[in-house]
Order: sequence, then structure tokens, then C-alpha cells
Amino acid sequence: MASIVKKRISGKTYLYAATSARVDGQPRIVDQVYLGAEDEVIARLTGQAGGGDPALPAATVHRRFGDVAAVWSVLTRLDAIAVIDGVVGDAKVPGGTTVGTYVALAALNRICDPRSKAGFADWSATTSLGRITGLAARMVDHRRFWDAMDRVDLVQLDAVETALTRRMIDVFGLDTHGLVLDMTNFATFIDSTNTRAPVAARGKAKQKRYDLRLVGLGLVATRDGGIPLLSRVYPGSQPDVTQFTPMIEELARRYTTAVEAPGRLTLTFDAGQNSTPNFTRLAELGLRFVGSVPPSEHPGLLARPAGDRALVGGRYGEEGLTVLDARARVLGADRRVLLTHSPTLHAAQQVGFAQTLAKATGALDELAARLARGRTRRGRAAVEADIRSILAPRWVTRVLAVELTGDTPATFRLTWRRDETSQATLEEEIFGKRILVTDHDDWTVEQVIDAYRSQEDLEAGFRQAKDPHVVSFSPIRHFTDHKIRVHLFTCVFALAVAHLMRREAERAGLRLSVPALLGELGGIGETVLL
Repeated sequence: MASIVKKRISGKTYLYAATSARVDGQPRIVDQVYLGAEDEVIARLTGQAGGGDPALPAATVHRRFGDVAAVWSVLTRLDAIAVIDGVVGDAKVPGGTTVGTYVALAALNRICDPRSKAGFADWSATTSLGRITGLAARMVDHRRFWDAMDRVDLVQLDAVETALTRRMIDVFGLDTHGLVLDMTNFATFIDSTNTRAPVAARGKAKQKRYDLRLVGLGLVATRDGGIPLLSRVYPGSQPDVTQFTPMIEELARRYTTAVEAPGRLTLTFDAGQNSTPNFTRLAELGLRFVGSVPPSEHPGLLARPAGDRALVGGRYGEEGLTVLDARARVLGADRRVLLTHSPTLHAAQQVGFAQTLAKATGALDELAARLARGRTRRGRAAVEADIRSILAPRWVTRVLAVELTGDTPATFRLTWRRDETSQATLEEEIFGKRILVTDHDDWTVEQVIDAYRSQEDLEAGFRQAKDPHVVSFSPIRHFTDHKIRVHLFTCVFALAVAHLMRREAERAGLRLSVPALLGELGGIGETVLL
């Protein structure tokens, strides 16, 4: 929507032609063009002005400014270019600038408007980046980026990440007593015949793209804002649990001496990382932990009556969270466990399970109607396979009882019933419950729960990494192992900078997600008068 905006400056009114649009549901000015002083514009429109006014601009150029300038300010505060060049060397790429500058520019683009290196120059021309950095257009050609990527070997890449991590901790005062570990994978569009990228392999796709080759990524981030400190790229065919030990060994190598002393650093992770060797290695490295175990592995705890649980204090008490502090055998050792029950989680699982049951009963009704018409030629084994598929979702077989009668396809009949008592028992036994495990016998219940819930920031970071518009890791447009690893390092660094910005905004009283924050900043433009 276009409108005329008046601005009062030093007692004089100036006019701007503004274009508004909704950004994240809020009206924002997304473009504006300077028209001139109000009295001069009126004079021109009414024919009262004679000739052109040499004081007025001949033309205007509007450029993207707010988000680009904000990201560059954080990169400058970190002295990121100097840190990177301190490891790689400050020799300039032929026809360009230093490797550190290109890494910083690539990270900035991943945050503000992710696109390929081939599209960087055109995008940069629409922003204030050239004025801010002083770089000529020829210096941001995509070939210069590729040359810069070739200058960094994988050993240097680890050293750069370590140096940047120390810098982020020092400059932003990050708390590293508690860290969070999680893993995910990203789909690529690398051709199946490409032999130059073995890190891209088919596996269990978390984006459900089982037809594509995957690249795995593990991150260790702070509980304090979800800032990534350590990354590890691995073949997408490898299960997450197999990468846990290499990651914690690298964590110990890099940070238990440089950041925290062994025994003071506590790592939080989810049940997907559980294995006896992993827990053993944690103890050997002197790392403390907070994790979880599948409730189904401890039916005795689930069966304990609600009266055995106590209301958790503080803000958790406001949400009605209750806990049972107990001991249990977990992965070969007697450990402290917390059985928690959240009314909010309980209600959400009820809604989700009701939707699952509705889908299953609808499919059963459809199958029963098809059999009742007596025109099917499918044998019993095929029909029973259909029934098993319908009942496959978790917990459905505990609630729905199905019977298939008849001896031939023409006489097959299907009936089913829903057991309300079984459903009530299921909800009382499982819904709303989690089982946390820790080696911190000295921590309060609230401290353990705080540590476990700190995973939410890193999980949000992974969701952000798969957003195609802001801080996006995908699509991965590189086709060799080396360039994929450099690209993912750049993306992890971009994610760290974005979360540092969100953390700073939150400390200033602005509780915004990364997309919301960048949306607000993106509404600030720069108009150049020519």
C-alpha cells in the first residue's frame, strides 16, 4: 500500500512516498522515496515554481540497510575477519580480498537473505554492503568466494572455529558451564554418481527426503542463548548415536582446558544419544551430564501413583509440573532419575493422540466398507497387512481392538471397537511424563529441569537452519567434501551470529525470534539522494 509520509525536521516538513506491507503480521514501511520539502512539492504541483530546483535530488536509490548493518556490527565487534585471517593468513585472493572477509560476507548473506555465491554480487548491489565494507563490486564475484574456500583446509577450519568460539565467549561473556549437544541432517541435491562427496550419503532423513543424499551435522551450543561452539560434519548414513563419542572427545580436546575445567562442564542431550559406551566415555572425560530415557524402558516408574510426585517450585509450579526424584538402573549403572509430569504436555498428547485415533478409525471404516461390498480379490494376508499398517502408529493397538472374520475374499468382514478403559489407563500411565537422568546428585530438581529444557534453544536453531529464508543451511550447492564442509562451517558461524543478536536484543528487553528480529531490522532502509 502506497502513502505519503510527512517528517518534521528542524521546523520544516518533508514528504516521502512510502510503500507499506505486512511483515510477520505487523504493518511496516518496506520502501520510501524522498519527494522534497512540503512547500516546494506543493509549489511544483500547482505550477507556482519556476524551473527546476537545483537543491532537490535528481534521483534516489533505495537500499537494504538495517539487517545488513546489524549483522556487520556483530562481525566487527567479534573482529571476525582478523580472527579468521590470523589462522588462515591475510594474503588476498587474486582480484579480491582476504579469506576472512569472504567468510564474514558469506555468513552475513546466510543470515539476511540466503542465496548461492553466484547470486551474491547482484544481491549485494541492492544493499548498503558496498558502502559499509568499502569493497568494489568485482571483489564479491562468486569466483572470488570459491577461491577463498579453496584456501582453507580442514585442519585450519577447526582452528578457526576454536578461535572464533574463544572470541565469542570473551566478547559476549557466554556462560560455558552448561552446554547442549544435538544432531540433525540436511538433504542435498548431489547426484548419485558423484564420487567427490562421500560425506553426502543416504540414511534416515529427518526432513523425510529419503530419495536424497544426506549430510549429518552435530552441534554443541551454550545453554545461554543456544550459541553454537562446536560443529562436526559426518556422513548422513551414520546414526547419531555413533557420532556422540567423537563429538565429546573433540569437545574435551578443545574446551575443557581452554574454557572449563573437567568436572565443571555439564552436557545436556536427548535420549537418541544413549548407549553404554557413550555414558562410559562421558565419565572418562570428566564431563557431567543431564539426559533422558524413554519412559517405556521404566514401567515401574510410570506405574507410581500421582501422590508420589511433588509440585516443583518457582515458575515450574505455576505450570503445574510435578516430579518424583528417584534412583533407577540406567545403562548398566544406578543413577538419579526424575519422573516429571506436565499438564501442558499431557493435554497436547491427548489432542495429538485423538487425531491419530481419528485417522486410524476412519481408515478402518473405509476398509470395512470395502470388504462389506464383497468385491475384493485380496487374500487374508494382504488384508491383515493393511490392518497392521493402520494400527502401526504408537499406542493405537492399546486402544483399538480389530477383528477380521470370513474365509474367502468375498466373505471377509471387519469390525473394530474402541476400549475407553484402556485409553484412560494409557493416558494415566504415559501422557505428560518424561524421565530425566543425571549424574548430578548435588543439583536441585529445578537445576536439572533447567538444564534439560535448555535444549529448546538448540532445537530452535536446527529448525532455523532448515528455514529457506533466514539463516538457511540449505540448499547445499556444493559438490565436493571440502566445499560442503566449508559451507556448513560458514552456516554454523552465521547461526551463532544470529543467536548472539537475538541474545543481545533479549537482554535489551526485546523478546523476539531470529526471523522476527531480522524482519524488524529489514524494515529499515537507506535512501541515497543523487
